Amino acid sequence: MSVSVAQTALLDKEPQFRHAIPTRDGRTARNRARYTFTVLAFLLPSAIPLLLFVLGPMVAAAWVSLHKWNLLAPMQWVGLGNYAKLLTDPITGDVFVHTIYYIAGYLPLVYFGGLALALALNTALKGRSILRGIYFLPVVTSWIVVALVWRWLLSPTSGIVNTVLAAVGIHGPGWWTDPHWAMPAIIVASSWKDLGFVMVILLAGLQAIPTELYDASKVDGAGWWRRLFSVTLPLLSPSTFFVIVISLINGFQVFDQVYAMTGGGPNGASEVVVQQIYDLTFRYGRAGEASALSWMLFAVVLAVTVIQVRGQRRWVTYG
Repeated sequence: MSVSVAQTALLDKEPQFRHAIPTRDGRTARNRARYTFTVLAFLLPSAIPLLLFVLGPMVAAAWVSLHKWNLLAPMQWVGLGNYAKLLTDPITGDVFVHTIYYIAGYLPLVYFGGLALALALNTALKGRSILRGIYFLPVVTSWIVVALVWRWLLSPTSGIVNTVLAAVGIHGPGWWTDPHWAMPAIIVASSWKDLGFVMVILLAGLQAIPTELYDASKVDGAGWWRRLFSVTLPLLSPSTFFVIVISLINGFQVFDQVYAMTGGGPNGASEVVVQQIYDLTFRYGRAGEASALSWMLFAVVLAVTVIQVRGQRRWVTYG
């Protein structure tokens, strides 16, 4: 309900009545202020940890990145020197290339694998509830345990994978000793661990699709593949978008599996950005450079995420 002409004239002549006249949404200015205060009060419990454990460390890292610091001696101001040094260091380029290589292999593998599982478990399959729990189990398993299992499976001498390959006349590679195979091994292990998470997200999206659309498409004579590309995937696009964004962010932040499985080796072939940040800080005592590299990584992740959010309007279907 809009403010009338008479009310507008009254506001001009008598400002004291300004708070007594209803706003467009039916609330007075005083009620609106009370509502805003209530919302802020409810947000405060989550805002305080955000400030303490996220924004605070980010500001501290930005300050440290402008100094030379070995965690023990007093900090020395170097300005943007750490950033300039990193940009001219070939190792920085290498770790970003390794990280992008990891993402390029991990993202399609984990998405299409999770999609296949979600499609299979969205049918009237016997024991599907048990299977969902089994496939989700690796998600909640520690990376140390997963790393030990995969190091055993891919052992060059006694691993099951190389044993099976030898049985069919194929000489298995040194998964952890060959620079060409270390990263693919990490990609496979990471995808296996995260398949359950992607499966759950996509399965929730599949179950939200109205069955009437499938019934109508069947009446029109659409086969399974036609329904997949014309009904399922377009309406699953919000879940797909969420999975891609989260997987890309996790891919840029990959560390646990690399540290537990190869430690960045052999010969730095699997060293990624976060691994380099860790090494700069705790192995080489160059916390300033590590903080600068972390901010460079943040800038890359932010740019990629913004591009995704703006681009999703072209292919994501809501409702």
